[in-house]
Amino acid sequence: MVSDADALKQLRWQEQVADKRKRQQAAIPKEWLIPPVPEGQTNVADVPRSCGLLTDRELEITEVSDVTVLLQKLAAGEWSALEVTTAFSKRAVIAHQLVNCLTEILIDKALERAAELDAYLKKHGKPMGPLHGLPISLKDQFKIKGLETTMGYAAWIGKYAEEDSVLVKLLLQAGAVLYVRTNVPQTLMWGETHNNVFGRTLNPYNLRLTPGGSSGGEGALIALHGSILGVGTDIGGSIRIPAHFCGVYGFRPSSHRMPSYGVVNSLDGQESVATAFGPLSSSLSGVTTFIRSILAQEPWRYCPSAIPKPWSQDDYSLKAHGEGTRLCFGIMWDEGTVKPHPPVLRALEVTKKALEAAGHSVIEWKSLRHSEYIDVTRSFWLADGSADYNSCLTTGEPLIHSMEPDADPNVIPDFRIPRKPLSAYEIWQLNKERRELRKHLLDRWQATASSTGTGRPIDALICPPAPYAAVPHGQKRSSIYTLIWNTVDYPALIIPVTKVDPKIDVKPVRESFWSAEDEHVHGMYDPEIYKDMPVGIQLVGPTLQEEVVLGVGKVVDTVLSSSGHK
Repeated sequence: MVSDADALKQLRWQEQVADKRKRQQAAIPKEWLIPPVPEGQTNVADVPRSCGLLTDRELEITEVSDVTVLLQKLAAGEWSALEVTTAFSKRAVIAHQLVNCLTEILIDKALERAAELDAYLKKHGKPMGPLHGLPISLKDQFKIKGLETTMGYAAWIGKYAEEDSVLVKLLLQAGAVLYVRTNVPQTLMWGETHNNVFGRTLNPYNLRLTPGGSSGGEGALIALHGSILGVGTDIGGSIRIPAHFCGVYGFRPSSHRMPSYGVVNSLDGQESVATAFGPLSSSLSGVTTFIRSILAQEPWRYCPSAIPKPWSQDDYSLKAHGEGTRLCFGIMWDEGTVKPHPPVLRALEVTKKALEAAGHSVIEWKSLRHSEYIDVTRSFWLADGSADYNSCLTTGEPLIHSMEPDADPNVIPDFRIPRKPLSAYEIWQLNKERRELRKHLLDRWQATASSTGTGRPIDALICPPAPYAAVPHGQKRSSIYTLIWNTVDYPALIIPVTKVDPKIDVKPVRESFWSAEDEHVHGMYDPEIYKDMPVGIQLVGPTLQEEVVLGVGKVVDTVLSSSGHK
């Protein structure tokens, strides 16, 4: 039986959500509303172009994929910050009506900011900073003074930020325009995007499939060109999974390279496997521009956890890696317990062949002790016995136990059942285990110097971002292909490569399986369900080698483009 007090609580949080959604809808100009897509249409990627709301000029602006090109036009005054902000704001609102990707819509403030930037450029004859006039979207974790940051929790409605997060301050100092924030899953700890406040975000290439999570709103928005550059967070794959599922670039730096102060978070205070903050973009130049622009402002002067390591142009130019002319890559086809689907393996094969054709070499990397890395990180996440989640559910809002649209809320899957909280001593033992695992991987990486033919270890490791492309809602499994790199704190970059082609990516017949999970994932694959979904690769390098990973990533991206595979 539900008590009267519980029933009242239930009513109150639902009323709060209804009010929040009403305020969100009111922030959309009525003249920017579009008709619903026809029933049965699942691919909405072309709707922003075909709906008739955007002018030819606005289409030209928003369909620039290269951030560098857009910044050059803004700095030269060829395009004003006001018209660029207007164009991306309109397209973001269109995207939201299609896939439900936004939480906060800040059009009036954004246009006011853009006008100020135009006035600055006119008065001083130079841009305010390296991101002058660039509209940047933010995951719903980055506090902006005067705004709510609900992070998908009803209890956080009505909590207004008293100051900007450090990253927001630095973006504004660099000349950026902040115009929208994007959707997340409740608790953040999901590879999909759904919460009780804003609902479910959909994949623009197939509305029946997920855009990933927890930065799923960013992935979907950028895929629809409603943003050219956005900022996400990643504790187990939350930047990389949406990038892979939505066909955009995504980068997880080492966990303390970017400033984290002032950001709301799940498991806040858990620092053993810390959250990383990084960009998603429609271009690799966007990823690099973001990292370089933030580091240029010395974030360690404002955030106590940020590592004082300036941008290294020598590292980005691959000075210690043969100037990038003859690289050697490791390639990990699988992690040993779950075999990737055919299109994921094909993306790896395409990349390998393109690199070899360009004069680079690729050697095999076999995954070892993978399950140990996964178990350690999961143990850190669950060490509090769900105290963190429960502390955020103070208004009667239920904890979401499944991402399946029709899931019974009373059924709790095994992986969501709270564990017994760990003692301080037990957490210390986990830290020791993680330390040894990091040492094990470091030694293996260094030992490859004897096999590369370059006299140095592999320059980067190529591996799957996930065993599949975007999956139906509620079907995302464990993030085993991304989580390992959080455990060891290695930077990792997602590069889009191809799309699922049912004629090529046929389902193989398998008589045996590596595990029960392997059999389940194999059974998920139907080429027609995944048809035309984006597929990427994951490029990994050692801790704090962000510039090297981005420099090597540029080599890989260029090779793939010149070979005609992208």
